[in-house]
Amino acid sequence: MTGSDKKRVFSGVQPTGALHVGNYLGAIRNFVGVQESYDALFSIVDLHAITVWQDPDSLRESVLDVAAAYLASGIDPDKATMFVQSQVSGHAELAWILNCVARVGWLNRMTQFKEKAGKKRENASVGLYVYPNLMAADILLYKSNLVPVGDDQKQHLEITRDIAQKFNNDFAQDSGQEFFPLPEPLILPVAARVMSLRDGSKKMSKSDPSDMSRLGMLDSNDEISKKIAKAKTDPDPLPDTVEGLDNRAEAKNLLSIYAGLGNASLEETVGSVAGWQFSKLKSALIDLAIETIGPVRDETLRVRSDVAFLKQVLGSGRDKASEKAEPILADIKRLVGFA
Repeated sequence: MTGSDKKRVFSGVQPTGALHVGNYLGAIRNFVGVQESYDALFSIVDLHAITVWQDPDSLRESVLDVAAAYLASGIDPDKATMFVQSQVSGHAELAWILNCVARVGWLNRMTQFKEKAGKKRENASVGLYVYPNLMAADILLYKSNLVPVGDDQKQHLEITRDIAQKFNNDFAQDSGQEFFPLPEPLILPVAARVMSLRDGSKKMSKSDPSDMSRLGMLDSNDEISKKIAKAKTDPDPLPDTVEGLDNRAEAKNLLSIYAGLGNASLEETVGSVAGWQFSKLKSALIDLAIETIGPVRDETLRVRSDVAFLKQVLGSGRDKASEKAEPILADIKRLVGFA
């Protein structure tokens, strides 16, 4: 199957803070399989990052950190298009056009803005509010067919489909066919949603003030051991069914991480550890985490030390992404009357 025959997939990771095992299991590791079967674009989405203030020097370094993690995890720049979002101007250009297509009522229903802005909504950036329109631009700029999404991102894909449909209705009805394909979710194998090690009801986050809440992809073996050993648990043995994890958020989280790192389903994992005490699970999880994360960490650090190589890879990816985006953006501009 040639590149032109393959369905197109877009996904991205924000360069904000150190990557953790949730980023790895939920996104980056799965990218490796995606690049084999699809025309895959993997972006480092720095335009999204600045919806909240970022230190400019730290942001530049974080972009290279994510690039190194992509490569260390197995992304092949010859198979996939790997690039920095802000280096392809079409993302920002299309985002403005889609700002004028999306409706305020749609954005008002988005839960992520409410969660991130919290009680200080009036002080949040406009960028944070229109974040879904930029995400739609990322996807539609390449006429992507599929988007890997977790449970917390389904709403963003839904609004992207709404925006695409409205654009098609407003500007492309005369063509007799849809200009933008309506992107579908790409369901990935063992795409675990990883929660905090200190509170199983909260997603593992780079912004959590407690470093003990997350397993960092650059953590040393000693740090991995310490964090898992101190992870919050409950007093009961592990159940023999997934249903037995109801109302046991911390138990479900540790088992989900164990399953994800072992490339197993949660059902398979629960069956294999039924009746264990947490001490036994933690010991096994420490061994598996070190075995899995250790090689990726070491390769990330090796690649990260060669800044010239990273910039060369990202420059090549920028050119490939631009080549895909430019003819589509030209058609969009023509349709809305810019040329």
